[in-house]
Amino acid sequence: MHHSDDAPARCAYCSQNAVGPCASCAASVCGDCCTLTEGGVHTWAVCLDCDRKKGHSLGGAWAGLVLFLVKILAVLALAVALLGWLASR
Repeated sequence: MHHSDDAPARCAYCSQNAVGPCASCAASVCGDCCTLTEGGVHTWAVCLDCDRKKGHSLGGAWAGLVLFLVKILAVLALAVALLGWLASR
């Protein structure tokens, strides 16, 4: 049996046509097998499994991104301070 590339994607949890990927795990989901996110600029779909495991808020993901950026800035600040101290010796 030959499958066409133009065929719509199927939901990972039921046999309906998928409307898009889960924002957390990227599984294809339909409108009935997902919940909508909270805490972001855009609304994203989260599959029911990820919703049960992690919740449907992206606030934790945003906090993780901000913490990651703060760590990078702290390392850069330490490097600049170290280079300034070495240059003044």
